[in-house]
Amino acid sequence: MDADSLLLSLELASGSGQGLSPDRRASLLTSLTLVKRDYRYDRVLFWGRILGLVADYYIAQGLSEDQLAPRKTLYRWRWLPGGPRPQGDTEGRTTGGPRRVGARLNCMEWSLLPPATEGMAAQTAVVKGRFLGDPSHEYEHTELQKVNDGDKVFEEEVVVQIKEETRLVSIIDQIDNAVAVVPRGFLFKTPLGPVHVNRTFEGLSLSEAKKLSSYFHFREPVELKNKTLLEKADLDPSLDFLDSLEHDIPKGLEPWE
Repeated sequence: MDADSLLLSLELASGSGQGLSPDRRASLLTSLTLVKRDYRYDRVLFWGRILGLVADYYIAQGLSEDQLAPRKTLYRWRWLPGGPRPQGDTEGRTTGGPRRVGARLNCMEWSLLPPATEGMAAQTAVVKGRFLGDPSHEYEHTELQKVNDGDKVFEEEVVVQIKEETRLVSIIDQIDNAVAVVPRGFLFKTPLGPVHVNRTFEGLSLSEAKKLSSYFHFREPVELKNKTLLEKADLDPSLDFLDSLEHDIPKGLEPWE
């Protein structure tokens, strides 16, 4: 959801049964406006909310003028009234540690998340279940590692600690790669390379909206690079520069033969 049209977007999305109270909407709109100004982003998107056991994570993303440049992901977390508090006081101080900037429970400050890496996905894949809601929380996982002792090789159990913040980064990145989508024509690529928002885009027609080929993954193209020159012949380089959803195969499903 674009922060500039946040209230309307939240109203449209509330039909699913999940919504925000009027005061929460106002707080979110104000804070995202400040994020856009302070970080000098071209656009700010409200990514969504991840529910936790003791607190919820609110996620936003900042985009530069080049819409395909690496996005900056920010989060803030909100303690759930009536539930057990995370380790830390209401000013965002964790027990025995320094104050966590952006971890205040007033839902007005945001913290930047580090970029996702391939190693994060493998590291956090062993963590199952819901988020706790405390970014400083550490999950413990026991794994077997091979140890060399001279000529002997044996396995020993090693306890690996995984921070919830790392898991948050990985999950957001996986969801973005899988389901972040834009309609064809919303973005256009200039001859020099940068990708910009098409200010003249007014939406898809009814017939085009029904086609999977009218939607693209909002990330760097992967499958497009494997297409032959003949397959690319009918593509408009200024509009068809992303991977289409047309040939996606949902995970766990085998293609029909």
